[in-house]
Amino acid sequence: MSGVQSVQIGPDEAEQRLDRWFRRRFPQVSQGQIEKMCRKGEIRVDGGRVKAASRVGPGQTVRIPPLPDARERPRAQAPRISDADAEMIQKAVLFRDDHLIVLNKPAGLPTQGGSKQTRHVDGLSEALRFGRDQNPRLVHRLDKDTSGVLLLARTQAVASALTAAFRHRETRKIYWAAVAGVPAPRMGSVKYGLVKAPGHGPKGEGEKMLCIHPDDLAATPGAKRAQTDYAVLASLAKRAAWVALEPVTGRTHQLRAHMSELGHPIIGDGKYGGSGQENLGDGWGAMLGGEISRKLHLHARLLRIEHPVTLAQMTFVAPLPDHMARTWQTFDWHASDVPADPFSEAA
Repeated sequence: MSGVQSVQIGPDEAEQRLDRWFRRRFPQVSQGQIEKMCRKGEIRVDGGRVKAASRVGPGQTVRIPPLPDARERPRAQAPRISDADAEMIQKAVLFRDDHLIVLNKPAGLPTQGGSKQTRHVDGLSEALRFGRDQNPRLVHRLDKDTSGVLLLARTQAVASALTAAFRHRETRKIYWAAVAGVPAPRMGSVKYGLVKAPGHGPKGEGEKMLCIHPDDLAATPGAKRAQTDYAVLASLAKRAAWVALEPVTGRTHQLRAHMSELGHPIIGDGKYGGSGQENLGDGWGAMLGGEISRKLHLHARLLRIEHPVTLAQMTFVAPLPDHMARTWQTFDWHASDVPADPFSEAA
């Protein structure tokens, strides 16, 4: 049994969840033990209490309570990735080199694990080693039901560089969505701030974000500034629209909450669109009927970055998931008819 330690997170380590950092440093400690030590205040960051999911980064100091030695408790055997899952995640690769892997993340697959999530991109990353000794590292996230471009780093140094690029908004991200009704004007910005809704009920109320008028941001504890630019690319009469969305900031559920606040929720969004409400063409309600309403229609279509090693400007484009491709076919919408980057065209 080791004593209390203070460990500083190194300058070459990327910002990441505390539990992921902890498991890499102390693989003999289980996820359950980490969460328990956080609840009891035994694990602290810069002297303060934290949760297992808290984000930590270079320069911070983590207090480590006494831990069992690795040889005292054999490490639990990690669940084996099935051949079907390995094939699925490998088929999702859009690009890879010695430094990066780019995925077209399937809708419905979480990026990281949680209390009820055991199958996720992070857990399947062993199938993406491609000859390396270590798994690739996540550098950003997508919601479980959002598909599209997801970037992983194959080394710690590249992970640090890419994490900094996302933090400092040195990347371009464009999403495609189908929304209820047709936003007017056809191009604009939503600048409502966001704050977590109170409560932690069984339906995940605590995970929902509330929109706050910009004038009320300073007076709302926990609220953060947020901005989403949007452009209507095509429409189906007044019933639905194909929109491009560019998140200027990167807040939790930002695109979904902003489109709902605008009065045009993303089709299939039960949390923000009221999936039980029929869309009668007035721009509200995320139900269009049939299969179209059963899945979220939000896709990370394009990501533009500067390669952290070669410094080349790179653009990655992800094909639509099957359910959105069928909707596009039903509505007679075609990617060849719209600009890849409507925001630069407008500029």
